[in-house]
Amino acid sequence: MNNTFLYLVTVLIWGSTWLAIEFQLGVVAPEVSVVYRYCLAALVLFIWCKIRGLSLVFKVKDHLWFVALGLFLFCLNYILAYRAQVHITSALAAIAFSMMLWINIVLSRLIFGTRAGARVLLGALLGIAGILILFAPQIDTVSLDDGVFFGSTLALLGALMASCGNMVSQAAQRRNLPVMQGNAWSMFYGAILTSIIAVAGGHEFNFDATFTYITSLIYLALFGSVVAFGAYLTLLGRIGAHKAGYATVMFPVVALVLSMAFEELRLDLAIVTGTSLVLLGNLLVLKKRA
Repeated sequence: MNNTFLYLVTVLIWGSTWLAIEFQLGVVAPEVSVVYRYCLAALVLFIWCKIRGLSLVFKVKDHLWFVALGLFLFCLNYILAYRAQVHITSALAAIAFSMMLWINIVLSRLIFGTRAGARVLLGALLGIAGILILFAPQIDTVSLDDGVFFGSTLALLGALMASCGNMVSQAAQRRNLPVMQGNAWSMFYGAILTSIIAVAGGHEFNFDATFTYITSLIYLALFGSVVAFGAYLTLLGRIGAHKAGYATVMFPVVALVLSMAFEELRLDLAIVTGTSLVLLGNLLVLKKRA
């Protein structure tokens, strides 16, 4: 699969998961929902690897990489993301998580010595500016109370954990560890680590047997986890975290398109201007140098 296809799959699926996460909040504690999500995702990946004849046997040192990836990308990242959306809107959460692009650029420079280049930096600036313009009307109506500040802080910490996970994945792929088998083990370890955190926090392992909870859980596990992470981490290994991270800036654009399609959101100047800046930034970041 080429990079364009992997990028489109990542953006389109993850751009819709913000809405799906909203249906996971309420009856079941966020930590427990994350456990259910990655238990199901890991099970599907293990079965898929067995069917494809892919080896799931790795050395102990390889499993240490999988544990680290599970901790950052499939445990702490999503606990913080789910908890953040308890306190803030999905719009504010999307803005906060789009900062992962800049965190990726900084960490890639510090850890791998990757120079982002002027086009990538300019594209990142345009993307973030576009996101702020897109959600300016919603930001104006938000009061910066303790709950909003706390939720925004959680979302930013979640973006940091996700970025750390990006660095672990990139380093693991440089050691020739495969993405799909690695994801299966990492999601398995992420589910275990999240279970420990949930038990330590005194959360009950109950279940919400409603149609919306079950369908959103299946969507998040199969598409939001198995498919999207497979596509994104493969892309990350090919073009680097500093470029692949731009996908996080594209998510809110997809969310807005879905809102216009299903929630009768009206097109206005802020949406047109913000989306144009995001798309222009995307072109600068991902277009190959002539």
